[in-house]
Amino acid sequence: MSTEKEDFHLLGTQLQKLISHMESMRIAEYIELLENPLRLIMTNFIAGLARGLGIAIGATLIFALMLEFLRRIIMLNIPGIGGFIAELVHIVEVQNGRF
Repeated sequence: MSTEKEDFHLLGTQLQKLISHMESMRIAEYIELLENPLRLIMTNFIAGLARGLGIAIGATLIFALMLEFLRRIIMLNIPGIGGFIAELVHIVEVQNGRF
């Protein structure tokens, strides 16, 4: 009889751990989100817009910094590097039809 009480107590403890673990994972909110397709689509759409905007802004900043860095290298007129970069710029301008 005492083993049954211990088994029920152990089962209750395990069940309580499972409940607290599922609550920490926010399973209920996730299921609620899956049951409302319009809300799920809107959430993913807004997240995609934010991600795309972040990528665009980040890429713009990185390329602007790279261009400024290359411009400064050309201005320093370092013998090997400056001429190489100037030649690359000339090749790009020829390909674009500026010369």
